[in-house]
Amino acid sequence: MSSQATLGQFVRYATVGLVSNVVLYLAYLALTATGVGAKLAMSLLYLLGVVQTFIFNKRWSFRHGGMHGPAFVRYCVSYLAGYLINLVALMVLVDRMGYPHQLVQGVAIVVLAILLFLMQKFWVFRPTSVSPSYTTGPPP
Repeated sequence: MSSQATLGQFVRYATVGLVSNVVLYLAYLALTATGVGAKLAMSLLYLLGVVQTFIFNKRWSFRHGGMHGPAFVRYCVSYLAGYLINLVALMVLVDRMGYPHQLVQGVAIVVLAILLFLMQKFWVFRPTSVSPSYTTGPPP
């Protein structure tokens, strides 16, 4: 795949991510302002973000024509990895080191966005390969 095609994917992915993350970050700030704990708010909104972005990223960002089921499982696994990284960052940087949760969560969004783009491009929405079918057996 050309670098121009990859750039197009990244721009579309970034658009989906920006819109989604602005809305979710504002919801995060609203939830934590009402007394919901930072980790609980992040967890709930993370799940919502995974579901809402799957279709946009599959169809628009990566224009993946493969089956929904396997791609969705890989998507969930990649976001589970991102979730665990996010959770550990909050536990270490906020709970233990005392950094403000707003700053830690904001930085985590950017770092995870890059990691998740790479996972989606090369694993989740990788191009599907069509294997040849043989009606009379394998070739000589």
